[in-house]
Amino acid sequence: MNIAAILMVASYGISMVLYFVYLIAQRDPFYNAGRYAFTGGFLFHSILLGIQIAALGHIPAFTLAQALFISGWALAGVFLVLHRKLNLKFFGIYVAPMVLLAVLAALLLPEPSGEPVANLKSLAGNTWLIVHIITIFVGDAALALAGGVGVFYLIQERAIKHKKRGFFYKRLPPLELLDSAGYACLVLGFIMLTVGLITGIIYAGLAWGRFWAWDPKEVWSGITWLVYAALLHERLVVGWRGRRAAIMAIIGLGVLLFTFLGVNFLLEGHHGVFTKV
Repeated sequence: MNIAAILMVASYGISMVLYFVYLIAQRDPFYNAGRYAFTGGFLFHSILLGIQIAALGHIPAFTLAQALFISGWALAGVFLVLHRKLNLKFFGIYVAPMVLLAVLAALLLPEPSGEPVANLKSLAGNTWLIVHIITIFVGDAALALAGGVGVFYLIQERAIKHKKRGFFYKRLPPLELLDSAGYACLVLGFIMLTVGLITGIIYAGLAWGRFWAWDPKEVWSGITWLVYAALLHERLVVGWRGRRAAIMAIIGLGVLLFTFLGVNFLLEGHHGVFTKV
């Protein structure tokens, strides 16, 4: 582990601690320090990702370690963009541990020997693949944030419903703000996911000679898209808000995680090359 990786892990770890201290103490200096530490971690993360891209000549997404590393980077980046706009100061307690876990796993997992399979390697710099990777990871990150907001919405709703003005009630935003934040994350995530799937279909035609092969990853990516399309439809057309939308966002997060990790370990398919260990 080089010095940049150590500084990245240390920064994310310190930010996680400071975010939890802020949640307890509700003192802005702790929040500001946590935000600066998290931003520092993201900067070191970006430097390391840039070094990998320069060394490999393509975006590193061919192994499980690489996928976890770039997913952590995307989650951190989307969080930094959205959390101030959406006034989600408390949300670092959700994001920082996830990012830290992702980068630690990425750094500790052994890299498989050998190169990506020939047709993937030859098209690694293909524009469609680059757009596919970036939009999929950004979309997944935004949808992961939506799921997290859903969890906190249910916590706050329970506190209000049962009139338990306890620990989280005083520290979480109003339900309206949580609902709006979840919706914003959902819209961003769904748009990016849609672009990612379209470019992935085009890339599949170039890499494997067919646009759709009913590969398990393709099927579950389609299922994930349908889940979030249904949620977005219900919000826009039926008027779903609050508890229903929060529960659906959490269910969507579960499907998303299975599509990202579970499919590659439990089901066979040509996407298995991306999570070799």
